[in-house]
Amino acid sequence: MLGESRIKNLIETTLALSSADDTDVSLSAMDEGVTRFANNAIIQNVAETDAELQVRVIFGKRSGTAGTNDFSRESLKRVVKAACEIAQHQPENLDTIRLPDPKPIPKVDSFDERVESASPELRAKAVGDICKIASDAAVIAAGAYSTSTIESAIANSRGLWAYHPSTSVDLTMVATKENGTGYSHGTSWRLDRVQAASLGQEAITRAIKSRAPRHLDPDEYVVILEPYAVVDILENLATFGMGALSFQEGRSWMNGRIGKLTLSPKISIWDDGLDLDGEPQPFDCEGMPKQRVDIVRDGVPSELVYDIHTASHEGRHSTGHAQPYDDDWDGPMPSNLNIGAGDSSAEEMIASTQRGLYITRFWYTNMLSEHNCVLTGMTRDGTFLIERGEIVEPIRNLRFTQSLVKALKNVSAVGREARPIGGYYGSHRVPHLKIDGFRFTGNSGQ
Repeated sequence: MLGESRIKNLIETTLALSSADDTDVSLSAMDEGVTRFANNAIIQNVAETDAELQVRVIFGKRSGTAGTNDFSRESLKRVVKAACEIAQHQPENLDTIRLPDPKPIPKVDSFDERVESASPELRAKAVGDICKIASDAAVIAAGAYSTSTIESAIANSRGLWAYHPSTSVDLTMVATKENGTGYSHGTSWRLDRVQAASLGQEAITRAIKSRAPRHLDPDEYVVILEPYAVVDILENLATFGMGALSFQEGRSWMNGRIGKLTLSPKISIWDDGLDLDGEPQPFDCEGMPKQRVDIVRDGVPSELVYDIHTASHEGRHSTGHAQPYDDDWDGPMPSNLNIGAGDSSAEEMIASTQRGLYITRFWYTNMLSEHNCVLTGMTRDGTFLIERGEIVEPIRNLRFTQSLVKALKNVSAVGREARPIGGYYGSHRVPHLKIDGFRFTGNSGQ
């Protein structure tokens, strides 16, 4: 770790080199160790230490950004000069706004010293336990187990300063036995919350149970979704409509639905960057404090997430959800989402289902229509037929085309336990969902 003192010195030195009207400097640093395994054996243990400093400058209505991982004084001069030259060659952008004044940053402790000191031997022991369980069951296991320390910091020429150290543990694996597959994933900032042996057993058991799947005709079925599948739905809803930019441009699924009962009353969705049961981050990449945003209340779309750019168009304040300005930038985005827990267990959902499907996860999902969030994709790593309240057999993977807005309107039960699942934008906490009607359109052939 670089430490707060050294990072602050680097950032302040860089700020002093800029002659722009406004400048902000951010730094992200990471120490990561990864143990990978395949065919029930460790195949690689690697460690990476890296840090990147980014400079953004604003001259009037022109802005420029440049970055470096060389922290020598000459390099800092070059990166500031490069950002300034980029800005001077840009056309004026009337949407360019001044950088924000500082706001109080809430304190949140998401740093586990056990993760910081995690050794290759510790990871090897955890992976070894998984591989032994797999070998004993004649199952093939593969995956990766990582432990990381992360430092995030930002300052600007208007006096803003924010720094947060955190840790992260992640285990992702797939198990295979003949033509059966199983999947498991665990993530947390705390070492003891990612139980490797338990996650390994989960994937291994599912691989055994999903062997010899039979064909099932595509149709509309009642489905019970594992949290792995639910997080895919949630992130697509976030990508295509929970941020203010898509709403302001009229392409959000929340357009025309704010304040109206749109989803099941059993569904509440919020984003909370201070939730210690997830992987908290108290500020965004603009240095604005994270705020809890109640996006959906009891089925009613209610609030959006904002950065300073989108907030300025509505005379609002940022909610602390800015994303880095890069080629993929699409405005603010929630990164600590929660779906409120309900009062059902997975077993109770299955027992109450006369005929339906139990689905582990989705993959290869793509959006077809943004306004209703029509998603297409496939099931994977364990899809099972439910009849008369029991799981009776595995079935081949199915293709689906389904409006997520309609699907979440048909939620009839929500799991009582929310599980942390890592996604593209962050770590989210989601329960099982039972949906009374999910449209499948074809078979995968597997």
